[in-house]
Amino acid sequence: MDKGSDQSGASKTLVLTGASRGIGHAAVKRFSSQGWRVLTCSRQPFDKNCPWPDGERNHIHVDLADADSLGLAVADIRERLEEEGGQLHALVNNAGISPKLEGGARPNSLDTPMQLWRQVFQVNFFAPVLLARGLFDELKSAQGAIVNVTSIAGGRVHPFAGSAYATSKAALASLTREMAADFGPHGIRVNAIAPGEIDTAILSPGTEELVADIPLGRLGATDEVADTIFYLCSDQASYVNGAEVHVNGGQHV
Repeated sequence: MDKGSDQSGASKTLVLTGASRGIGHAAVKRFSSQGWRVLTCSRQPFDKNCPWPDGERNHIHVDLADADSLGLAVADIRERLEEEGGQLHALVNNAGISPKLEGGARPNSLDTPMQLWRQVFQVNFFAPVLLARGLFDELKSAQGAIVNVTSIAGGRVHPFAGSAYATSKAALASLTREMAADFGPHGIRVNAIAPGEIDTAILSPGTEELVADIPLGRLGATDEVADTIFYLCSDQASYVNGAEVHVNGGQHV
């Protein structure tokens, strides 16, 4: 079992976006349970009901759709890391937006406003690029890992995910390969996970109907996704680089 401390005995540190709910919330609990320090990034204020240690002190309020806010957040993160030796052991780019049109309609490639395309790509694609580049020195110092959260929608037309979301996730999958080639020589591993239908507090209407297409015959649990993220950030995955792991019960086959 990978422990949450490095060779010097200091706590390992994770930066996680989209930490306030669903997969992100489960990931915070998973890493915290193993002794990691988790810097959570969310556009939501910290919820004082969250149980992890020093959660409020380690929360960064950031709007990933706003480039200026993101830049300030990177500077804030670097300053906090410097206080602990300037090392970052893992960056998990989990935050993502999948907006709907009026009445809940799926935004397709014909009627999605360009402003919405730009917003989706800023959060789902450009923010991971800027965070990884901005925190490169700290990741290199720790020989850390990056995990990008893509989606099953990045490889097929999905009944609920819109065109902007799907193409942004496909771009993120491609980016993961490019980053693995570029960051790997510096000792930083870059991988992705592609969740399918995960049972979260907010499910799109009709999601349950997709279970028939899943070989395991059920929705996934957020804890199962968090476990995969933890594995990719752990020493057990020390030779895994450039992979996109499907966490979907076989729905992609």
